[in-house]
Parts: sequence; C-alpha cells; structure tokens
Amino acid sequence: MEATDKITAKGGEFLIRETAFRDVFIPEEFDEEQQMIAQTCRDFLASEVYPNLDRIDQQEEGLMPSLMDKAGELGLLGVSIPEEYGGFGKNFNTSMLVADIIGAGHSFAVALSAHTGIGTLPILYYGNDAQKEKYIPKLGTGEWKAAYCLTEPNSGSDANSARTKAKLSEDGTHYLITGQKMWITNGGFADIFIVFAKIDDDKNLTAFIVERDFGGITMNPEEHKMGIKGSSTRQVFFNDCPVPAENMLSERQNGFKIAVNILNIGRIKLAAAAIGASRHVIDTAVNYANERVQFERQISKYGAIRFKLAEMATKVYAVESANYRAGQNIDDAYDALVAGGMENNKAKLKSTEQFAVECAILKVWGSEVLDYVVDEGVQIYGGMGFSAEAPMDRAYRDARINRIFEGTNEINRLLTVDMMLKRAMKGELDLMTPATAVAAELMSIPDFGEEDDTLFAAERKIIKNLKKATLMVAGAAVQKLMMSLSKEQEILMNIADMASYVYVAESVLLRTEKLVDLKGAEACEGQLNMMRIYMVEAVDASQKAGKEALWAFAEGDEERMMLVGLKRFTKMEPFNVKVARQQVAQQLIAANKYCF
Repeated sequence: MEATDKITAKGGEFLIRETAFRDVFIPEEFDEEQQMIAQTCRDFLASEVYPNLDRIDQQEEGLMPSLMDKAGELGLLGVSIPEEYGGFGKNFNTSMLVADIIGAGHSFAVALSAHTGIGTLPILYYGNDAQKEKYIPKLGTGEWKAAYCLTEPNSGSDANSARTKAKLSEDGTHYLITGQKMWITNGGFADIFIVFAKIDDDKNLTAFIVERDFGGITMNPEEHKMGIKGSSTRQVFFNDCPVPAENMLSERQNGFKIAVNILNIGRIKLAAAAIGASRHVIDTAVNYANERVQFERQISKYGAIRFKLAEMATKVYAVESANYRAGQNIDDAYDALVAGGMENNKAKLKSTEQFAVECAILKVWGSEVLDYVVDEGVQIYGGMGFSAEAPMDRAYRDARINRIFEGTNEINRLLTVDMMLKRAMKGELDLMTPATAVAAELMSIPDFGEEDDTLFAAERKIIKNLKKATLMVAGAAVQKLMMSLSKEQEILMNIADMASYVYVAESVLLRTEKLVDLKGAEACEGQLNMMRIYMVEAVDASQKAGKEALWAFAEGDEERMMLVGLKRFTKMEPFNVKVARQQVAQQLIAANKYCF
C-alpha cells in the first residue's frame, strides 16, 4: 500500500476512533538502513561518549564541540536535513530513532538534541531560501553549532511574556536586540542563536537568526546544575546586538508560533530520548542484579528485584509503542499533505502540529517513565546506587530535567485537554457525539453481547471501555463547569491522565497484535505479558483519576450514576500480574539486557 493510500489518522482522534493494528508502525519494522543508522549511534556512544563521561561532566574545554564535530562527520546532525543542503533527508521516524539511541548519551544527548532540534529546525522550516542556503549546510555538518534563546528570568512557561526588545535602526538595515535569556543550552560554544524578541511594542514575539560574531553578546559563567552537568547552560545577554534586517526569521510577530510548533517536535523527540536513556539504565540494572550476590544468591533471583525489572521494561515497552506509532502518523500526514500539493516544509510543520496532542502526552509519559526507571535503578543497586562512583548517580540526576524541559509536565497535561477541546469546538474532532452516546448508555441496561474468547478480545474491550470512561468524565466536566473548567487544573490533569492512558495502552495493544501477527504468539510471550501488565495499570490509574475528577465536580444522583458508570468501564477480569512479571523478568535476566 502506497504511503498516500494509508488511512491517515487525525491528531487526538484516538479517543473516538478504533485503529487496526495493520495501520500502525512498530519499531520492529525499521528497515536495514535504519538499523544501520541506529548501530552507528550506538557505536558512537560506545567509542566517543561513554569513555569520556567524567570529562564531559567537568566541561573540559573544547570537548563537547569536538564530539559534535565527530557526530557531524558521521552524519548524525543531518538526518532530518534535506539532501539539497547536504543532509540525508530521512523521514520523521528515522530522526526519532536517532534521538532514541543517542538519548542514552547523558549530557551529549542534550547538546545534540538542542542543536539538531530547536537550534536548526526553525531555520529549516521557517527560513527563506537565502537563510537556509547560508546556515543549514554548516549546521548539518556541525561546523556551526546552534542554540535557542527563548526563556527569560521572568517568563518561564509563559514564553510570550518575554521582555527582550528589538529596535530597527534609523537606516533600516538592522535590528538592535537588547535583553536577557537564561537556561540556554549550548550557549557556551554556539555560533548561531535563534533569538526571540518583541519589536517595539508588539504583542507577540519575532524570531531572529543571530551570529555570535555580530557582537553585543555577553554571557554569565556556566550554570551549576543538578544534572546534565556536561551540557553548556548559560545566561546570554544581548546589549544592542546588531542583527541584519534580513536575519528576521519568518514574519514579524510570528515568533511565538515558531516557538510553539518547534516545541511540538521537541516534545516527542524528548520522549524518544527518554526511551533510549531508560533502556540503557535497564541494561545496567539487569547486569548488576545478575552479578550482585546476597544471602548466597544473585539478587536477580529474588521476587522483589524481578518485580522492579519487569515494571521498568513494561513501562518502556509501552511508551516506545506509542512514540513510534505517533511518529509514523506524522510521517503519513506529511506524505498526504505533500501529495495534496503542500510545500515540503509547511507539510513538515503541519503534520507535527496535527499531532500536538500526542506529542504532549508522550513528553509527559516518556519523562515520567524515565524517572521511574532511574529511581528503581538506584534501588536495585542498593547502597551503591547512592554512590557517585556507581553509574546510577549520573542517570538519576540527568533524568530529572526532562519533566521541566519543553514545557513542564503540568503544562503539557493541561495542553492535552485544552487542545482536544479546542479542536472539538472548531469541528475538527467530534467529541460530543460519542460523549453523548456514553451518557445515554449509562441510563440503559448493559449490553454484554456475545462471548468473545479470541486472542486480544478482552484487551480490545478494555480499551473501548477506557475511552468511554474518559469521554464520560470529560463530557460531564465540560457540561458542568463550562467556562470555569480552564481554571480547574486538578480536574484537567485527571482527564489528561485518563486520555493518555487510553493512547499508550491502545498503542501497546496494537503493537503486540501486530507482533503476534508477524511472529506468532509463542515468539511474543514477553510482549504479551507486558501488554497485559500495562492494561492492569491503565485500568487502575484511570479509575483513580476518574473518581477524583468526579468527586471534585459532580454531586447527588449524577455523581452516583457516573461513579457506577466508571466502575462499569474500568472492570476487567482477574489477571495474575505476579506470574507475568516473573516471566518478563526471567527474559531480561537471561538476556542480561533489555531484550524486547
């Protein structure tokens, strides 16, 4: 089936649409060339990054830029860059694969991600031909390194409140930019800065391409951070920095739109990087559990340790399933838009914007899975886990920033619901019809239908019911709270978690269905177990989130009726998760690494 013939999903539609497993991409489908790119990334980490982690964290002069140069020589900085500018022109999911594998590279992963993502993509997607011809080839090779200057001391999550100013010179040839930016990744060695400022009294930001050599740029010393210590992070000051007028990026006051759209890409790429980092931690933890002996037994033989290993692997398998599903959706949307006549770069932005809901969900889920994995990794190491001499120390500290990067997880949870409701109000997503149908179903006698004992029938029913539970709670909240819902952040986060569990759990199911279709059930025992373990988590967590939301805004008979409905929609048959976890852990232990 040609790419343009595929059934192209819409962003956020997962809540109201059934998806067939044949319509999703799973990471087991990466082709030989993509696997070679992934292996190049692994080899680079093994030869250039891991032996130098202490030197990187000490910010040895010139080391990080030299690593970026070497990555550029291998083509790792140009995966997403079109061939006409010296890159490889690979699709979105291939760039996700690179972010995934390099994500295990600690501070180096942050430097590379900032350069290839928020540093390069604004020019690639919004620059004019002259700007792209001047900057993109050198950014693609690493000859020039990039940084992104958006955040200010008082702006935080409200990026459009930035105070940096740009004033056109009297002769109209250049802008003078004055202001302060903070938390600027790659700031210490970047040659190119994407700078956001307001021209005169404009309401919205404008973006500029600023070269370090323009002058008027000073910096504070490197920030002392909890983690990612090897990542250059500076405050950058612009003092009447002269920027040629032709270096305005896109149009005046289009900066906030640029920032938002590039952040969508950054969010899903962050989730990919978190997957790679999580796998690396699991590998390390399994290896230690197999070597560490207590009470004359390897600790990997104890149930409590096996519980941890299995849970770590299950959560990674789940978010990985969702991440590459969304990545392929973005690729398919891009193909459809280009086939419809849209210009390439606009199609790249539009396809990612279409799945902004999924990008927000994955940013949250990826970063929180990584936090869970590193925390349990420390625990598996026991006392050694708390030692700075053991590998979990760096992993634990480096992970924490990801719940803040690319918009805090709280902001992303709120955005998840906000974007879906706005799309519904615009008529892009019909949430009202299925929500109304669920409300009517609550008043009727349950239809248990015919017994279906086929493989995956129970799990498909679980997903269908979790969608109903989410629609029921969200629909009731909208109806009850109306305009005040936007102020009820706790309720919105409850709904966001329910929707997110639907998306991730459905992705796990679809991936496992496709694997079984390709390889047979016997070859997929571990994946089947992880899928079912995750279903239990999704049902339990959705019930808790739904109950808390209903308790917060419903009352009387309405509350009682919806609580009964929630109980109906979050019901599942008993499943022995203990045995399933044991079997998953045994596979990890036998392989001595993450093996799914």
